[in-house]
Amino acid sequence: MASSLLSTPKLGFGCMRLPLLDPADQTSIDLDQFKQMVDVFLEAGGTYFDTAYVYHEGASETALREALVKRHPRESFTIATKCLAWACPSKEVAQSCLSESLERLGTDYVDFYLLHNVGGARTAVFDAYDMWNFAKEQKAAGRIRHVGFSMHDDADTLDVLLTAHPDMDFVQLQVNYLDWDNPVTQSQRCMEVAAKHGVPVVIMEPCRGGRLASLPDDVAAILEQARPDLSQASWAYRFCYELPGTIATLSGMSTLEQVQQNTSEWKEAGLFSDSERAALGEALARLKTMAQIPCTACRYCVKGCPEGVVIPDILNLVNLELQTGDRNFAKGLYSWQAAAGPASKCIECGACEAMCPQSIDIIDQLKVAAEHFE
Repeated sequence: MASSLLSTPKLGFGCMRLPLLDPADQTSIDLDQFKQMVDVFLEAGGTYFDTAYVYHEGASETALREALVKRHPRESFTIATKCLAWACPSKEVAQSCLSESLERLGTDYVDFYLLHNVGGARTAVFDAYDMWNFAKEQKAAGRIRHVGFSMHDDADTLDVLLTAHPDMDFVQLQVNYLDWDNPVTQSQRCMEVAAKHGVPVVIMEPCRGGRLASLPDDVAAILEQARPDLSQASWAYRFCYELPGTIATLSGMSTLEQVQQNTSEWKEAGLFSDSERAALGEALARLKTMAQIPCTACRYCVKGCPEGVVIPDILNLVNLELQTGDRNFAKGLYSWQAAAGPASKCIECGACEAMCPQSIDIIDQLKVAAEHFE
């Protein structure tokens, strides 16, 4: 099983940040552009598409039906989708997500089905709703080809989960060169745990929510000097492509240009040379000297905020100030990017911090943002 999964082309298409016709409406996916993106990805040899029941408020799955399932042979691609059971009010609702996902996608089976964001108190909900057995039953019924879970947690938690559920076909983990030895994310240790259990990995957040595709100038200069023909993002993806035991590395692509660039560099860049590895090490060492908030823009914090504070957008601007040293520039962006939910609306209820996979001190960071930008 694992060996066949490892033959999957290593660049995966993440469908969490699709192009929008209206930036204020997550359901307004630009279907014409998305169709072009899908076609370019498939033509380059990609096959793995990753979505979830909740992405784009459900519109990601329906967009995949229109752009992919209706337009290409079913055997030419694989689809992964996910169930966020801990956000469902009951076992019945959680277990009904698969049927609704299949209807939205326009297919009678999914190739990969994930229990979405397992770990911490959320695991107890998956247990209470009997989601582990449900997924295995649906696999036996042919509606799921491979069962796994995604997780933003530490290596010990992953070990416990894979010990308790040894029949998982794969796991999805946050892995990138910045988090590789991070004491919170523990990317390297998580990969080692998965390997110990013989479970292959789908990599998410290889660019750390876009952070590694928009590096500070002095960090970017190190990589550009080594390979002026490659984008910053390609360094992050190539780091992950070379890791053993991986099924695919997901890129949350938002434009046709990103698909064209990522597929081109995936096919042409090749493995790291010794000098490139040295350059990446130098760039990483420089990057670690800069204080950054490890937000990946997963937006889990937004769902629980009673005041509608646009937390990821605000944290991104705090990071921008740290990286550029230009408060006025970040403040100018804040005046419109955070207008719908400024940091000062925070009531310090803590709901966001309880939901954050990165364990960010969000309340304190929002205070910094209010002081600096309002």
